Amino acid sequence: MPIDLEAALNAPATGTTFTWTSSDVLLYHLALGAGADPLDPDELRYATEPDLHVLPTFGVIAPTLRQTAAPKVEYPGVRIDLAKVLHGQQEITLHRPIPVEGTATMLTRITDIYDKGNAAVVVNESTVVSEDGEPLYTTRSTIFARGEGGFGGERGPSARVAMPSREPDFVVETSTLPQQALLYRLCGDRNPLHSDPEFAARAGFPKPILHGLCTYGMVCKAVIDHVLDGDVTRVAGFATRFAGVVFPGETLRTSVWQEDKRLLVSTSAGERDVLTDTVMSLG
Repeated sequence: MPIDLEAALNAPATGTTFTWTSSDVLLYHLALGAGADPLDPDELRYATEPDLHVLPTFGVIAPTLRQTAAPKVEYPGVRIDLAKVLHGQQEITLHRPIPVEGTATMLTRITDIYDKGNAAVVVNESTVVSEDGEPLYTTRSTIFARGEGGFGGERGPSARVAMPSREPDFVVETSTLPQQALLYRLCGDRNPLHSDPEFAARAGFPKPILHGLCTYGMVCKAVIDHVLDGDVTRVAGFATRFAGVVFPGETLRTSVWQEDKRLLVSTSAGERDVLTDTVMSLG
């Protein structure tokens, strides 16, 4: 259906209450590859209970962790075929560290829809508040919908993050498993683009691709482990632009530049950029 810009932008925020446990956190971390060395205490802090750390990126998927159906891209004034959709950008801002378990309420609304001519970019913002009424974190995401432009909206901003011209301070390589997408889909994203070869072919890919949010979480973990000594509480925010796909089994190469109160990050797979304009804000 054509995008109804007025209906989408004027719709009230929708609320969802959700609960998570340590088992949900453990599943998410394992789906990112945590615990690859089951004797490494640095890995066990993500994969066992006694000193369980919670990666900041868990907040992005916590509200939908228990979904078992393929997602639908349906909002007031917006209904888009899933095969046309790619994740464009993702950001999380932490107001405090995410606890190992809890209950929270998420309020979500569409804040912008941009018309790129041959595509539409839909921007969602969600505020998550814990049971005590205090803000826990805020997420902001964009989806890129091919073939849905031309509805007469604004083209939108195109700001980019300038990366330093010097050599990176850290370079981290992270292996993905051939079955990584099949593991990660258990975290609530059953989009067949990541598991069904025929669906992936209809979407224009030679085989299923890895979830963008899986790459997002793996890179966040790699940076925390190699640059922040595993201290998840130092992360105040993590934002990225999805620039290219990752095929399960490929190796991620992440470059990190240190700046005051933030880390600039760029990730590639082979010759392809996959995460760009990536910033980890530090508290």
